[in-house]
Amino acid sequence: MNIRLSKDWEAAVRVIEKIEKAGYEAVIVGGAVRDYLLDKEVNDVDVATSAMPDEIKKIFNSTVDIGIAHGTVLVLDEGQPIEVTTYRTEGIYIDFRRPEQVTFVKNLEKDLERRDFTINAMAMTKSGELIDLYGGQQDIQNGLIRSVGDPNTRFREDALRMLRAIRFSAQLGFSIENKTLKAIQQDSDLIEFIAKERIHMELSKMWVSRKVYDGINALIESHLAKYLVGDFEKHLEEWRYFNTTSSEVGWAYLCLLNRNQLSDIIHFYKLSNKEKNFIRNVLNAYQALLNRWDELDYFQYDLFTLEAAYDFAIWQNVKVPFKKEHIAMVKSNLPIQSMNQLAINGNHLMEWTTKKRGPWIKVALDAALLAVLKSHIKNDEEHLKEWFLHEFNDEG
Repeated sequence: MNIRLSKDWEAAVRVIEKIEKAGYEAVIVGGAVRDYLLDKEVNDVDVATSAMPDEIKKIFNSTVDIGIAHGTVLVLDEGQPIEVTTYRTEGIYIDFRRPEQVTFVKNLEKDLERRDFTINAMAMTKSGELIDLYGGQQDIQNGLIRSVGDPNTRFREDALRMLRAIRFSAQLGFSIENKTLKAIQQDSDLIEFIAKERIHMELSKMWVSRKVYDGINALIESHLAKYLVGDFEKHLEEWRYFNTTSSEVGWAYLCLLNRNQLSDIIHFYKLSNKEKNFIRNVLNAYQALLNRWDELDYFQYDLFTLEAAYDFAIWQNVKVPFKKEHIAMVKSNLPIQSMNQLAINGNHLMEWTTKKRGPWIKVALDAALLAVLKSHIKNDEEHLKEWFLHEFNDEG
């Protein structure tokens, strides 16, 4: 793919052309430039400009104020939404996470010097000319995460940057430059000032990175792990082969390794209901796998959950007597895939007996389901009625 021809990139170039036509500077900045130099697909292309937010809103017909106090306007004119932010500097930071004030400037250099790492502090003109004041391109070539300017200053401005350094190292397979790493070690306790939702976001991105094991190792080496819930050092080796495209799998695996801290993990990292439900299901599926799955396990857990539980077993060095591909085959060959496909329900049972409605109905339906899943009975009303009247009632 030619990155310059991606829809986001093309839209950003058109936005820049209109801003320049109005008499202002504008460039592509940040992660888009980094990913361009890494020859990676660029998803979000942000533009920085010398124009003020009100001036941007006059240039374009369709805009949304998404961070107007910090100079950011979302431009919708060019088909793809493009964030346009006025060049700015930031005042004294409060709470180690946000600046007391933002000052708009006309100078790109001032804007770039406030950024976190050299690989994120580059800009590019619409024609592809690189503006690299801090050696970001060289650090990309050397595989280094390096702070812009004094690292302690950067981390005391926003302590989340320490965790971002870890996450970028895991995503890109880069090392953290020595001076930058030492600054994280010195200031690691400042992570306690950061909102748990922001920590959750960074770790969610790390779980789907290429080098999660290296990221966990960096968490330990940087001393940040001491201030996070979960014993990362004790379980380091169990992350060695971890690999996923779903952050939910990462949170569930962290919970598996730290089962005695399950509620603390859920609370500390502010896990969502979706994440909590997945964790519960996959941990139960994993436990069932250790006792060998039966037809009911294949029926009640979705394929994603079953495959994640299988991966957990592999990462835990548990010998599983079948291949991962076997799971989808077994599940697809079940006689039914959901409870509403069962040929009978509680009303059928009430018609076939004089018993009063009660808990026995669920017991009978569960027994019928298991009999169908094990292919002991055909899933049709007549066979199930015969089974209910003669076998189930006799057993009851």
